[in-house]
Parts: sequence; C-alpha cells; structure tokens
Amino acid sequence: QVQLVESGGGLVQPGGSLRLSCAASRIMFSVYTMGWYRQAPGKQRELVASISRGYSTDYADSVKGRFTVSRDNAKKTVYLQMNNLKSEDTAVYFCNAQHQRLEGYWGQGTQVTVSS
Repeated sequence: QVQLVESGGGLVQPGGSLRLSCAASRIMFSVYTMGWYRQAPGKQRELVASISRGYSTDYADSVKGRFTVSRDNAKKTVYLQMNNLKSEDTAVYFCNAQHQRLEGYWGQGTQVTVSS
C-alpha cells in the first residue's frame, strides 16, 4: 500500500529552523503534486506549500520568504525547509500527494512546536 511518512518535526525556539521530510513508497511519485499542510489545535487544516510535477511552487502568505518546499524524485521525497519559525507555526504538519486523475494520499503527520 502507498505510504507517506513524515519526519523532522520537533521542538524549536522562535527564530529557529527545522527541515521536514516526507518519504513516499509504492507511488509514482514524480507525477504527483506534493503538498505540505498543517493543522493547529482548534483550526482547520491549511495548505502551507506545494510543488508540482514541473517544480512549480506555491506558498501560503504566512510562510512566504521563510519556508521552502523542494522535491527529489529519485528519492521519492519532498522537503519543507522552515526558517525563522514563529509560535504561530506550531501545528501538526501533513504531507499530501495529489493528482487530478489518480487517488490522493496523506501522511500521518509530524508535530512542530515553536516555543521558548
């Protein structure tokens, strides 16, 4: 079965950095748009960043200039480099694989906590 496994979350102080990874298996990774979403307690899940099969990227306004999404098709992995983290970035971060004509998938999520 298809798996998306996130890693790299943790506790970081404000202003710090983290790099999230999402490793995919049993999926034609290169054809999917890969996205990072997050969900904070009591809030709806929101799109943070995405990268298309053609390497086009899109970011939520709240993270522009601080987060960078990238992908390595050979490793079937998508990354989210998060710099200058703020307390409002605290959330569970989820990896998503999306395609217009294929089934989409979600990872289980990784917790990111920004606190001093």
